[in-house]
Amino acid sequence: MRSQSNQDSPHILSVETATLAGSVALARGESIVAALAGDSGVSHSNTLLNDIDRLLSKAQVELSEIDLFAVATGPGSFTGLRIGIATVKGLAATLDRPCAGVPTLQAIALAAGPSSQSVALLPAGRGEVFAQLCSVTQDGLVTELDQATHISPQRLLEKYGTLESVLWCGEGAIANKALLKGEQIAPPVPVLATHVASLALRKFREQQLQHPDALQAIYVRPSDAELKTLE
Repeated sequence: MRSQSNQDSPHILSVETATLAGSVALARGESIVAALAGDSGVSHSNTLLNDIDRLLSKAQVELSEIDLFAVATGPGSFTGLRIGIATVKGLAATLDRPCAGVPTLQAIALAAGPSSQSVALLPAGRGEVFAQLCSVTQDGLVTELDQATHISPQRLLEKYGTLESVLWCGEGAIANKALLKGEQIAPPVPVLATHVASLALRKFREQQLQHPDALQAIYVRPSDAELKTLE
């Protein structure tokens, strides 16, 4: 049986492969024990397990000590999401541990800090972005104010440009800095997995965890291969 300290402050292994570089983090309750940013020039399939091993070695924690596995479930890179989710499913199933699937755009909004209106943006390829409007409280509660969508930067401004006091955040906001000129843009976050872990802890405390088999990616749009078949 897991100890009471594990129930109050679980060891959380967090994986984020939705972005190009990706990241991994280890948390003990609300504290981040260790974190590593990935390499945008190398496929997650070649680095993820090694990054997890390096992370655990750095923290001097055994894989068997992990109480909860967290993973960014998208939207984001199709290939990256599949690799991250499959890896977490495999590890969690082997150790018989629960999982927490965390929407990528929620983690991006949380990383930018408290705001009544945060537009979380992630590059979606072909110059377009994944976007979602969220609110973030001082204690880290993220509320989705609309549905995640796949949209062009021009339509993005049509949809959200009339809102007042908007905080634009994520790699998609930085990539479209010129278009968002004069707007408030949050600084980049190198290790998004730390915020995935924070949202996973909230799910843990609210008993909203999942069996590994229940993890599913949030794609928002069809893959490029699927789009080609429709052309």
